[in-house]
Amino acid sequence: MSPKFAAWFSTPNVAGVEIVARAGYDTVIFDVEHGNFDLADLNRIIPFSSLLGLTVLVKVGAPERSPIQQALDFGADGIIIPHILDVAQAAEVCGLAKLPPLGDRSLAGGRTMDYIGFDADWSDVQNTKTLCLPMIEDPAALDDIEAILALDTVDGVFVGPGDLFARRGGGGYQVGEFEEQTLRSIGRAAAAAGKPWMMPAWSEVEQRIAIEEGAHTIGLRQEFAALRLAFSGALDDAKKLLP
Repeated sequence: MSPKFAAWFSTPNVAGVEIVARAGYDTVIFDVEHGNFDLADLNRIIPFSSLLGLTVLVKVGAPERSPIQQALDFGADGIIIPHILDVAQAAEVCGLAKLPPLGDRSLAGGRTMDYIGFDADWSDVQNTKTLCLPMIEDPAALDDIEAILALDTVDGVFVGPGDLFARRGGGGYQVGEFEEQTLRSIGRAAAAAGKPWMMPAWSEVEQRIAIEEGAHTIGLRQEFAALRLAFSGALDDAKKLLP
């Protein structure tokens, strides 16, 4: 199965979302943890993106109840949960993304209930269609990856390579033999568990690894990097014409 391709946004850039939808991207990732989003922004940008046919994943600000529930209540298709340290924390935090009896997400009226209310099947539908994706960005979470993937409240994992390898003592992140084998091991653990895995893959070597290991969704470009590359490239091209 071919992977889905995602654009990564750090701001509620309506035009940017529309551009990537027209360009043929499948998914948008809104990085609340490191980005510039407030609740009103999320409440507008999530349904707007959905109406464009995009899958919406929100990287929430913290592994806590409120940010998880708010993103889901606004209609996100899935949440990416940062700073998961181990399987014990994953079991506690990921339960906040699933409604009872599977988890402990609080019920809320509004968009996800079609502004009417819920019926007997609503909880099961929500639990099935909304993805809970703990991040693998800490060495202890990597050590526990099989146990994390085995949790009923976990639908897959999202890899944070920069933090993961920096915390392994690598400083700046570049893909060497160790990093490649680690990423491949994550993909294979997910495949063995029958669950998807996802990652940002800014470089060709990362994209090749992700594709070869069956990544479900691959982040191709971050919003600011796309602007920098486009503007820098245009300036460089123009300067080449100077006498």
